Amino acid sequence: MTTLLFLFVMASGFSLIFTPLMKQLGIRLGTFDYPSERKVHTIPIPRIGGLAVFLAFAVTMALTNLFITHVSELFVFDQRTIFGFSGALVVFGCGLWDDFRRLSPWIKFPFQIAGATLAFAGGISIGGFFVGSYGIQFGVFSYAVTVLWFLLFINAVNLIDGLDGLAAGVVFFTCLVMFILSVMKEDYLSSMYFAALGGAVLGFLRYNFNPASIFLGDGGSYFLGYAVAAMSIMGSVKSQVGAVMLIPLLAMGVPIFDTMFSPLRRFIRGRKIFAPDSGHVHHRLVEMGLTTRRAVLFIYLVTLFLCMLALAIVNIRDERAGLFLIVLGAGAVIFVRKLGYFEYFATDKIYGWFKDLTDEAGLSHERRSFLSIQIDIGRSVNMSEMWNQVSYALRLLDFDFASLYLNNSTDKKPDTLFEGLTGGNSAERRKTPKSVSSVTMRKNPPDWVCLLEPAKDTAELCSRCQFRLEMQLLGKNDANYGTLLLLKDLRRSPIENFTLKRVESLRRSIIDALEKLERDGRA
Repeated sequence: MTTLLFLFVMASGFSLIFTPLMKQLGIRLGTFDYPSERKVHTIPIPRIGGLAVFLAFAVTMALTNLFITHVSELFVFDQRTIFGFSGALVVFGCGLWDDFRRLSPWIKFPFQIAGATLAFAGGISIGGFFVGSYGIQFGVFSYAVTVLWFLLFINAVNLIDGLDGLAAGVVFFTCLVMFILSVMKEDYLSSMYFAALGGAVLGFLRYNFNPASIFLGDGGSYFLGYAVAAMSIMGSVKSQVGAVMLIPLLAMGVPIFDTMFSPLRRFIRGRKIFAPDSGHVHHRLVEMGLTTRRAVLFIYLVTLFLCMLALAIVNIRDERAGLFLIVLGAGAVIFVRKLGYFEYFATDKIYGWFKDLTDEAGLSHERRSFLSIQIDIGRSVNMSEMWNQVSYALRLLDFDFASLYLNNSTDKKPDTLFEGLTGGNSAERRKTPKSVSSVTMRKNPPDWVCLLEPAKDTAELCSRCQFRLEMQLLGKNDANYGTLLLLKDLRRSPIENFTLKRVESLRRSIIDALEKLERDGRA
């Protein structure tokens, strides 16, 4: 135990020494994090503090063999250690370069995958998931699961690094609980790793806590996420993810949740999945009125509670463990609701989105029925048949009134364009209520009228609640065939999400039918 405590103190000391030096180096090189709408700081702050944490951890582990104890002898530079540190260098180097020259996510992700691949090649892999005597072997999917594990932790720490001391503090508490669990399992090699990493982070927190004078940067957050992911796997039994392997997921519950929810939140809002925004957990807490310091302390408190819960679950293997999980689930629901994230999953929004999705894909019965009507409109042999099909389509769309004004001439067509096409009794077709006879500012009444159910007359339509849609029937070569007018009483029923899209499809079908009738009339 003395060796472990000495490693912790030594890593803290190195971090306390290296961090001010990195601050001066950052100022000299001009690697600043500048204020913006998404940032809470108001002055430029150096952002290469992760280099101090990385050096403090690496130097501490390199000096471990100078101790002559049975614990220090466990650390050897074998294949797993070499490949693990090589992967850490790749990930940290990518993040550090991003601190100097901004990289796109499509460049950073391959480097993160490369670092995880090196760890996997060295034997740091997840072979399966086992709880007691039950579980599953991943087999050929072991590589994919391992890479996803690394990506989850790397980006979790990176996303939570938005307030002074937040990411470093969460990682410190995670190292603390993993250190305790490793000692309880008598896994002293893992205890050494977590003691050194926790000490390096704690020394850095001296300068990173609010008000911060230096930031982790992407290099530091990438390294911390990679280190926690790798050491969690290395501390598992036979490289199989059991109950103990889930402890870091629980301890880092806040950043893990943020990482998994952020892409979904951006997708729902129609934004780029990897584009930065101000919708993270820590941003929401600040928007709720908490100061930066209080928001960080609140997340510290939540993390500490999750760590204590993790310890309890590991040590309690009966029905009480299930009770703890129920309490955790209820608390998570309350927490998410207070942050306002439930607004993304409102029933009406999800139902409307699903209806739009099925309608767009043509899976709904209504969409397929409407397509059938469009086909029948295109097959019409005269205007009367076409208008009957149009009227049927508008009834399905729940409109109250429809009228069609045909142009008798255009700039590019002869005056006899529709001669012989309209058919029927012209006097009967022109019978229409005076209230809408000149609604399109035409002197003549419409050529075709349809009073749709349940309105018996346009006088019954509420003028203040009226939805009015007038569309020009523009064909090829700028030919204007006329005007389609639609009226709907919104007091009786609202406009559906897909109504306007189907009306536009109907307009195009009418134009195609008119062009066909014109060609047939000239033949």
